Amino acid sequence: MEPITLKDIANALNISVTTVSKALRGYIDVGASTKKAVLKMAKEMNYTPNTVAVNLRTQQTKTIGVIIPSIVHQFFSNVMDGIINEAEKHGYLVITLQSNEKLEFEKKQLHLLQQKRVDGILMSLSNETYQFDHINELLQNKMPIVLFDKIGKLVKCSKVIIDDQSAAYNAVSYLIEKGYKRIAHFRGSLQPQNSIDRFLGYKKALIDHGIKFDSSLVYLCDNNDDFNDGYTNAKKLVNEHQDVDAIFAITDVVAVGILKYFNENNIKIPEDIAVFGFSDWFMSSVVTPTLSSVVQPGFEMGRKATEILIEEIKLEHKKIPYSFQKIVLPTSLVIRKST
Repeated sequence: MEPITLKDIANALNISVTTVSKALRGYIDVGASTKKAVLKMAKEMNYTPNTVAVNLRTQQTKTIGVIIPSIVHQFFSNVMDGIINEAEKHGYLVITLQSNEKLEFEKKQLHLLQQKRVDGILMSLSNETYQFDHINELLQNKMPIVLFDKIGKLVKCSKVIIDDQSAAYNAVSYLIEKGYKRIAHFRGSLQPQNSIDRFLGYKKALIDHGIKFDSSLVYLCDNNDDFNDGYTNAKKLVNEHQDVDAIFAITDVVAVGILKYFNENNIKIPEDIAVFGFSDWFMSSVVTPTLSSVVQPGFEMGRKATEILIEEIKLEHKKIPYSFQKIVLPTSLVIRKST
């Protein structure tokens, strides 16, 4: 069955195609009775607007692309909820792609979104992203891009982040003020800025509280910051440092791996060793013991990044200059039984 067109509605009502088009778009120069008749006929005939034709006319697809490192992380799931919620308010479709923390995947997906003629792009960088030519090239071609969470400081575009260094500093300071002195850090990969900043916050908290920084207490979790990194490094820590009394982990999923190893080996938490996570996933409140964590506002991050991107899309379409924004969202600590 052929799709219903404006011409079909016009023929049914014996009016012009222009009048039908104006009525459907709410033009004020179309009479109320005509407009009502057009809308009624369009509904009866199951008319669906031709989005391809609309896109050609407006030079917009009403589509935004999103590239995230991993879809399984609850944090990014919360971010996506915020993105979709805000995009739907403005009539935008969201195309979501996953880089799997691989730079080459990220490059290919950025190119794919460009081919799909998306109006703008939201990105959280992969752990392997250390150079930004693929992003800067699109920015130079006037593609609106907003980075969130994992960003590149050398990329000149709008960004929505938290203050990772301050958040880490607050978490480690809390541990120190509770009496813990020998604190290890299970850090993330070396490239991402948020991993670097959380490490710097950890280190600064120690120094500011008169505790000497010991590099041997820093363990690298570079396998996508996952559960196994926490479990394996917890075992290594116990063998190498019997005197450690607390751990600050790069993410909650790493912290849960730590908890599992300690629970299996009768290491009491927090009596023998305390554990502090980051992101406040749902699982943090249901594991044993429940996990103290940094509350990271994923939904608001996604919502705000989308709000900024849509505004930049509109300004770019109208050829109106705009300034890039840097939004730093607040974090807080949630204290549970692991500390």
